[in-house]
This record gives sequence, structure tokens and C-alpha cells, in this order.
Amino acid sequence: MFETQYTELWGAVDVIAERIRALGHVAPGSHAAFGKLSTLPDAPAEPPAALDMVRILVEGHEAVARTAREAFPLADKAGDEPTADLLTQRMTVHEQAAWMLRSLLEA
Repeated sequence: MFETQYTELWGAVDVIAERIRALGHVAPGSHAAFGKLSTLPDAPAEPPAALDMVRILVEGHEAVARTAREAFPLADKAGDEPTADLLTQRMTVHEQAAWMLRSLLEA
């Protein structure tokens, strides 16, 4: 499950960067640039216990889904269907991942 999420997220970075470029902006390309833009806390210095790691992933997926949901009306109002579609896709992926991870915590 985790490898699937990693692979999906890795591919999403490219798709999102392409959309940013299509809108005429420079996409961030370094860890430092991503860190400045992130609203998620960095990973703990000490490796967390397995279930704590799952909780951290759930919180991250939920936060990204919320951010996409908040950005959607802006893209919709601007008539930017490609960005609205991308946001819808990201909400779907992150909400599903959060749901699957939450099921591990409830088991």
C-alpha cells in the first residue's frame, strides 16, 4: 500500500509542475522551495512507531485534500477547467488514501 502511495505521489509532482508551467509560472524544484510552500509539518526526527506513522500519513492526506477543496472554487470561478479537474483528481486520491489508512488504525 505504501509503495503504491509513493509511486502515485511521485507521478503527481510532475503533473502538478506541468500545470504550474502551463499557467505561466515556474514550478518549485528543490526541497527547500517545497519546504517554504508546505503547510504540513516536517517528518519527526526520530522514526515514529508504525501506527503513529500511519496517523501522520492520514493527517497529511486529509490536509492536502482540504487544500485542494479550498482551491477548487478559485479555479472554477476563473473558468480554469484543467486546474479544477486536477484538483478534483487530487481530492479523490488523497481522500481515498486517508480512508484506507484510517481503516488500519481502526483494525
